[in-house]
Amino acid sequence: MNDAWTAARRLADGASLDEALGRASAESWPALDRAIRDLPPWKLGAYVAQGGQRLRWDRTAPLSYLRWRRAPGAAAQSETVISLCHRDGRIRESALDLTAGSPALLPLLIVRCTDWAAPVRERARALLSEVPAAALAAYADLVLLLARREQGLFAVALLDRGLREGPAAQVEALLTSEDRATRRFAHRIAVDRALLPPGRLARLAAGSGDATLQDLCADAAIASMRDEDHDDVLGVLLTARNGRVRAAGVTALRRTGRHDEAGAWLADRSGVVRACARYVLRQGGTDPLPLYRAMCTGEVTEPGAAAGLGECGDRSDAGMLWALVGHPAPAVRLHAVTGLRALDAVTWDRLARLIDDPSPVVVRAATRALLPNAGELSREWLSERDVPDRPRAVRVAAQRLLRAAGYLRPTS
Repeated sequence: MNDAWTAARRLADGASLDEALGRASAESWPALDRAIRDLPPWKLGAYVAQGGQRLRWDRTAPLSYLRWRRAPGAAAQSETVISLCHRDGRIRESALDLTAGSPALLPLLIVRCTDWAAPVRERARALLSEVPAAALAAYADLVLLLARREQGLFAVALLDRGLREGPAAQVEALLTSEDRATRRFAHRIAVDRALLPPGRLARLAAGSGDATLQDLCADAAIASMRDEDHDDVLGVLLTARNGRVRAAGVTALRRTGRHDEAGAWLADRSGVVRACARYVLRQGGTDPLPLYRAMCTGEVTEPGAAAGLGECGDRSDAGMLWALVGHPAPAVRLHAVTGLRALDAVTWDRLARLIDDPSPVVVRAATRALLPNAGELSREWLSERDVPDRPRAVRVAAQRLLRAAGYLRPTS
């Protein structure tokens, strides 16, 4: 159940945690805490412990003062939950002792460690310190969620220590967590503890869609690889789909003394990979500019070479790139426009014809290049392209340029 308010009302009516919350996410526990605190006063009856005896908060008493009476028996789970989240700090503090030996209440004990009332917070922390590390690791996503709170770092420190000192299996189990923060936390500890071999780190970097994990695992794989690991690690990194992972692999070629191999990535589709390839070549004593010029003459088979030429060439190379603007391959035209922008060699009247290009990616690239000079384009010429019978990419480009030129009001 995702509705914390409904769950709180069901708990007040005697339902168990499992009945009220079902499969709870990390966000469910702080939400439930807030929802219970906002219940009407007559719903807030709760069992508490005082002087070694179980006492019950009297729902009939005015909220302006405390009145206690003996409870008829052990507190039901629902009443304990309500006590742990009660708006009165004295009730929350007294209820904390009821969490001992009850794994189902551990999430609320974690929440209470961030309580705004110091006595509640300190008692909760003392109790949480006695919880086994494996039990706390099961709620790593909640611990890391609450770390955003002002008082949220105590449980994080416990979790960190437990994972660093505990068995590797505990860390391993969290590497594939559905929670992104938990995955990152576990991977950092696994790297610090050297639990993962270089080859596996490289594969984790290549297979992850998380930029933070890509950087972490790629850097760790490179830092920990031995001579016999070079082919395994670099083979994975250099063929990764993500540009930042390939860039890490290309940069690592310098460390292994394989500078010349970086030339194969000079025309990579990713700008950061091209930049790393140029850096490694220069460190090995090779100037990449002549290589780019050679790649951009004759029949161009590597589109990224045009962008690379613009990134490291000079204005004298603009003529070569203008010739590629008319290349039959859309990818080459796209990168030629990118190279011209890098050289600051865009001439609006020559580039405007690409607004009618059959390739949407080329149209978008030309539009970006023309935006600073949109006022040079006539309103009539642009309006002719903002009509229903034009391709969508052309219409969108015309509208963007019309707005940039001040012919249309910006959309809100």
